Amino acid sequence: MSNIQLVENLCNLRKAKKYTQEALGEKLNISRQAYSNYETSKRVPDLDLLIKLSQIYNVTLDQLVNQPISPEGIIREQKGPYTSAMEIETADTIYLTAEEVNFIKRYRRTDHECKIIINKLLNQ
Repeated sequence: MSNIQLVENLCNLRKAKKYTQEALGEKLNISRQAYSNYETSKRVPDLDLLIKLSQIYNVTLDQLVNQPISPEGIIREQKGPYTSAMEIETADTIYLTAEEVNFIKRYRRTDHECKIIINKLLNQ
């Protein structure tokens, strides 16, 4: 179960602070490959590691896990334009704009024939 926001934040914060994966691995007492697995969502860091990362980057756990952080390391408060959701098959967290949420709601209310047309348009 991967948190897409966390994966993106780990990569953005590391680059903003100009750390290499190797340097972060050393700070965390893990290998570069182990750290790389967190940035590629192959593995999820445990709570102790998340706490260490939040201390290294001087952010809260909530900011690290939930708040969008730009490539420049700027935290964008989650009061913004996204609604979090979970992809059922992978359990990944995804973030939807208000427009996307409205589209999904309208799609669910439409009849079967319209859904076929919409799917054909989207799959071209």
